[in-house]
Amino acid sequence: MFQKPKGTRDFLPSEMLKRKFIGKKLREVFDNYNFKEICTPTFESFDLLCKKTGDEIRSQLFVFKDHGDREMGLRPELTSSVARYFINEFKNVPKPLKFYYFTNCFRYENPQAGRYREFWQMGSELIGSNKCTADAEVLNLAIDGLKHIDMKYEINIGHLGVLKGVFEEFNLSDDESTQIRRLIDKEDIEGLKEVLNAIESEKGISISNIVFDILDLKGNNEIIDILMEKLQKFPKSILALQNLKEILEYVDHDYIINFGIARGLDYYTGMVFEIYGTKEGARQVCGGGRYDNLIELFEGEPTPAVGFAYGFDRIMLNIEEPEVNEEIIYITTAGNDVELTKESFKLAKQLRENSKIVELDLMNRKLNKSLNFANNLNAKKVIIIGKKDLENNMVSIKDMESGEQIQVKSEELLNYL
Repeated sequence: MFQKPKGTRDFLPSEMLKRKFIGKKLREVFDNYNFKEICTPTFESFDLLCKKTGDEIRSQLFVFKDHGDREMGLRPELTSSVARYFINEFKNVPKPLKFYYFTNCFRYENPQAGRYREFWQMGSELIGSNKCTADAEVLNLAIDGLKHIDMKYEINIGHLGVLKGVFEEFNLSDDESTQIRRLIDKEDIEGLKEVLNAIESEKGISISNIVFDILDLKGNNEIIDILMEKLQKFPKSILALQNLKEILEYVDHDYIINFGIARGLDYYTGMVFEIYGTKEGARQVCGGGRYDNLIELFEGEPTPAVGFAYGFDRIMLNIEEPEVNEEIIYITTAGNDVELTKESFKLAKQLRENSKIVELDLMNRKLNKSLNFANNLNAKKVIIIGKKDLENNMVSIKDMESGEQIQVKSEELLNYL
């Protein structure tokens, strides 16, 4: 017997109904913000996919060669593809551009709760504005989406420029800065202490206390004012704090300021954020921030950008069971007769053209078995067509919840559904 590939899932119709329902509600919010949906290829050249991380990402991707011996990879996320798409198609279009996507992605990793080899992302990219209002627009979009699906969440917002300002003032190399940020992102406090101590010994500086003072402060907007006092000797850190303060003036939601938000990807340059649900093992449902150097990295003109992505599978794990009610109408005949069957198809066509969900009896069941099948479908109403009904231009409608059955004229059928 064939088995599904490791790290993938088969979704039952009932699960797909819920996923479609939540996806539709999230799309409504993206559309309300006038972000335009796009779709990019499922696979890209490996050179594109490794551009921002280097060849070491190979082991985390599904990589293959096509028949032209070109190295390709299944997309692990959409930001690289959107950057290529923008450079190819939109670099001369008036800015800003606002895109969103909802699609499957692939990573070759060990499956665990909330982490799969094939997974779904829904996210946005706002390209072309370096204003704080663009950051706020993206933050508000991410939060409003989760509010619209009634998900309990906590959002942590930080700014990479605060720590970067400290690193630059102490003349840390790019490698040292990147190593520190990755340890912060992994919450490896012991590893971070070791690296900072080694840097202090080598350079004869005192940086550990400042870094941990920044990481330990979490809370509301007062945190920004406290750090502005503490970091007077770090002008670039002050500029970052001012930028964050300006962004948050346009964000009318509850949030936690947390400068321990470092994000695992190296291309982020400014404000960053992560959103958490309540499900253990699948808490992080969203991440994003500003990445002003990304388009340039992909050989485009320097262009500011900010965006985020939802982990859609993790959202589904974190929300309450949505109440999704399908108003299914089942049409059957009282007797195995070709003319009755033709009439059932005619009625089904009419109802479907009026956006009704219709199931036809395709098995020529006897009436009692048809009603049992309709009950298994959770059909709300059953339309029964009999010979006398057909002669009199009538149909019977049975309410499956109350058991009540009435006869109506065929042309008035829609008034009773």
